[in-house]
Amino acid sequence: MKIIDTPISGLKIFELKIFEDSRGKFIKTFNDDFFKQNGLEIDIKESYYSISHKDVIRGMHFQTPPFEHLKLVYVTYGKIIDVVLDIRKGSPTYGKNFSMELSGQNGKVLIIPEGFAHGFKSLEDNTNVTYMQTTCYAPNNDAGIKYDSFGFDWGCPSYKISDRDDAFEIFDKFNTPFIFGENS
Repeated sequence: MKIIDTPISGLKIFELKIFEDSRGKFIKTFNDDFFKQNGLEIDIKESYYSISHKDVIRGMHFQTPPFEHLKLVYVTYGKIIDVVLDIRKGSPTYGKNFSMELSGQNGKVLIIPEGFAHGFKSLEDNTNVTYMQTTCYAPNNDAGIKYDSFGFDWGCPSYKISDRDDAFEIFDKFNTPFIFGENS
């Protein structure tokens, strides 16, 4: 297992060790001791998953303070393009996005800290995405940014998105509650 920094401060990739034999695969997705040894205090409070059809876009989601959270995201089956947007005022990468493929095959986990909006596009039917978070869902702090308002090319002329996600505020009008160095 190893942790890799991305070009965006605080956003990390966790590469899992995959044990494979004639029976199939075994993958450890979380190890508190390993994270602590690498300077990451991750106290998981909630875990859930989604199953999406091909060309579903979900995002760009986050929770506002005081219920902001660090999120671990990985795929157990299928494949996605995972997209993260830095929404921390004062960050040198404010408004920049990072994307990568996560799949049931590649053994990668995104470690997304507070102050980032998160979303993805499913590349295959029945894609299963797991989320582990450091706070529980807080409906009054549930927020988002419109998926097509920050310059990311989803590469998908025909897609499915929820009415809720399609109605989020556009990035240029968004007033962030996150301050780089304070809640990150």
